[in-house]
Amino acid sequence: MTIDLNEFLPVVLYVALIILIIILIILGIKLIKTLKRVDNVIDDVNNKMNKVDGVFDIIDRTTDYAASISDKIIGALSNFINVLLRRKKGKSDDNE
Repeated sequence: MTIDLNEFLPVVLYVALIILIIILIILGIKLIKTLKRVDNVIDDVNNKMNKVDGVFDIIDRTTDYAASISDKIIGALSNFINVLLRRKKGKSDDNE
């Protein structure tokens, strides 16, 4: 009743390979389930971001409008100051 090493080693290798394949199949199935969950979470986040994009667009338009108004006000003030300075220079040049 001696065990021949040439017969025993291939059997052990085949059993180990079968166990490894079963483990890889189980891990693959769990990975697929996990990826489906992640995909659902990503879709949910995208849906929520699409809803929030409208608010961000409104804020962006409002800030652009406020910036354009402030630019016009600053431009008008600087023109007014330039006109006042030119008048003062003109008056001081007339006096001399």
